[in-house]
Amino acid sequence: MGFQRGRLTSSTERHELIKLITDAQKSGARQAKACELLGLTARTIQRWIEADDMTDKRTSTIKRPPNRLTELEQQRIIKTVNSIEYGHLPPSKIVPKLLDKGVWIASESSFYRVMKSHKLLTHREKVKPNKKIKKPKALKATRVNEIYTWDITYLPTAVKGQFLYLYLVMDIYSRKIVGWQVHDTQLSTLAADLMVDICRREQVKPDQVTLHSDNGSPMKGATLLATLQELGIVP
Repeated sequence: MGFQRGRLTSSTERHELIKLITDAQKSGARQAKACELLGLTARTIQRWIEADDMTDKRTSTIKRPPNRLTELEQQRIIKTVNSIEYGHLPPSKIVPKLLDKGVWIASESSFYRVMKSHKLLTHREKVKPNKKIKKPKALKATRVNEIYTWDITYLPTAVKGQFLYLYLVMDIYSRKIVGWQVHDTQLSTLAADLMVDICRREQVKPDQVTLHSDNGSPMKGATLLATLQELGIVP
């Protein structure tokens, strides 16, 4: 479906057509193909773009706004945006895809207008609604043995691709390294053993220490979490 050769075009209609073809090109469509589907030539589009006045010089009488869609066209848009193939895409992606298949329904702005009037402007293409994200509670240490932070650091070896792993726990307040061990693997059980040793040496009491980590796999292991619970440490 395209525009007939020789048909009178208003300034509004020309702007709409130029925008449509430009948007299609930005989405990967070829200008020649987009023009062909609309019954236009690339030379005509270029002439419109270069012209100071976009108004058709021929006298014309417009009985209805050029962007006014018929009821049938509106229903076709609604059916398209609700289809399985296009239901997850925004108009900026739907229109170029239709053009690539040789199908012309309406311009991108017309799609948006119809979708808005029928409350179909839902979040599409993995665009999720903005959600209020609560800021994590800041941890501030006021004394030693109150907040520990720990991490596992990769240590390169002489063998390419093989590493050792440094388990290190530091007191936030004093910056003291309260415990560390080196292993050839990452396991929650090894981290649990390290925490038991630290609590014994530092004489940590239940509910005295909060342990901060980056929530990596060993940090969330069942063995470590169970051990922390037994020691009275808040993870």
